[in-house]
Amino acid sequence: MQTKFIFITGGVLSSLGKGLSAAAIGAVMEARGLRVINVKMDPYLNVDPGTMSPYQHGEVFVTEDGAETDLDLGHYERFVARPLHQRNSFTAGKIYQNVIEREREGGYLGSTVQVIPHVTDEIKRMMEEATGPKNGRVDLAIIEIGGTVGDIESLPFIEAIRQMRADKGPENVLYIHVTLVPYIRAAGELKTKPTQHSVKELLSLGIQPHILLCRSETPIPDELRQKIANFCNVGKDDVISAHDVNNIYKLPLVFHEQGLDARILQRLGGNWGVAAPLLDRWQDYVDRSEQPPHTLKVAVVGKYVQHQTDTYKSLNEALTHGGIVNAARVELKYVDSGDIDPSNVARHLAGVDAVLIPGGFGDRGIDGKIHAIRYARENNLPFFGICLGMQLAVVEFLRNVGGLADANSSEFGPTQHPVIHLMDSQAGITAKGGTMRLGAYPCDLAPGSVARRIYGADRISERHRHRFEVNPAYHALLEEKGMRISGTSPDRTLVEMIELPGHPYFVACQFHPEFKSRPLVPHPLFSAFLRAALERQLLRERTKPAPEISA
Repeated sequence: MQTKFIFITGGVLSSLGKGLSAAAIGAVMEARGLRVINVKMDPYLNVDPGTMSPYQHGEVFVTEDGAETDLDLGHYERFVARPLHQRNSFTAGKIYQNVIEREREGGYLGSTVQVIPHVTDEIKRMMEEATGPKNGRVDLAIIEIGGTVGDIESLPFIEAIRQMRADKGPENVLYIHVTLVPYIRAAGELKTKPTQHSVKELLSLGIQPHILLCRSETPIPDELRQKIANFCNVGKDDVISAHDVNNIYKLPLVFHEQGLDARILQRLGGNWGVAAPLLDRWQDYVDRSEQPPHTLKVAVVGKYVQHQTDTYKSLNEALTHGGIVNAARVELKYVDSGDIDPSNVARHLAGVDAVLIPGGFGDRGIDGKIHAIRYARENNLPFFGICLGMQLAVVEFLRNVGGLADANSSEFGPTQHPVIHLMDSQAGITAKGGTMRLGAYPCDLAPGSVARRIYGADRISERHRHRFEVNPAYHALLEEKGMRISGTSPDRTLVEMIELPGHPYFVACQFHPEFKSRPLVPHPLFSAFLRAALERQLLRERTKPAPEISA
């Protein structure tokens, strides 16, 4: 069967949730037995988001094969079973880079290189590469175009997907447009005009959307759906209310309840997939997350806390997944590490059940993270360090237990004891984009270690994104002073995991486990971390003194 294509565009403004919508549609279509693949096309001129500030663009998601991609690929992988690769995410910068390189090589045989056909042809070529035979069988490709319809930079992408309908046949292409139906509080009503204008803009570019996903704060009533249908030249059943939900993992259920999957099947042929989606596992997850019996407060000590929703997106989701498997709701307390010093660290971490230090770059807020790690170590507070968090756990330990007062990372400047130093493979590299240790690498776990017990395996594979490592010259001192190196690269040269024997839970890793956590398959490191937090909380409750009874 020929691969079918769904193209998802957005209008009115950004951050409407195109990525989540694309992911949720993928989940419900996969639940119907289809083999689904997701692709993200971004119109910005960066070759990839790897060098972009988390404040501007959110987290950088890393794939198994080491691509630094948009955070929407994280949504796709959390909702759809198929792992994604470098070819599943590309930008205008990458497109233009390819076109210019081909022109310099004489690939266009002296032609004048233009947006149409050369740029649009390259966009289509990369879509074919992302969805073609090398990906295995693909029944349905869901391709999201970043940005907003009408943006100058997105025009070549809109033209390319317009051409795809003629290239693939109208029965194999479906356009879904995500738009806004705002609630105007002063007037007390939902307004459809932004949606009407957005569809008009898309029509002016040659695309009639087949289905509208209307983002709103509340469900859109039938009479308003009919009004939108009349003005936008679609059927009422093709106007889907994409209203706010308190749990993003409800979206496949919400879309199915409104018949979105049935409409997609009908428009794309309908004779494939099972009669009804198997959404029991999604329903079970949502049910378990509604009113869990426990609440855990976890301090996330970092430097990007002002924009924590997007900058720590995969981390936030992984903590949620790990909480649900422990029948707990996770309440995150974001602590700006730049605000922590020895005099106030206890106040900042008061009342939390566990501490997590995430990854990051640069020296801002480093001392605050080290103070938080020391507090967790000395006060038996469950601790989890990721990437930079592991490196700083090593620095803190060698400063305060190993007797090296000036132990530090060479990332932050010259030091007498560079216990964290630049990887040999990174020496001499000056380019910033795509030059780190990226993607999946194997890790061997020490017999009898906490890490080995958590994973239930001798060898694991996890995704990395870093340039610095624990200096091998200090491995022996670490273990001599009581820190266990519980995970290493197969050749034993790189430290992948550390832990502290005797501590209730003190585990850190050089890799980023959050990238592999899924709502239906929580990552074991997050599950174990939150289980330790829950055990500590329950123990404190059991040992709490009984209240005095007044006479």
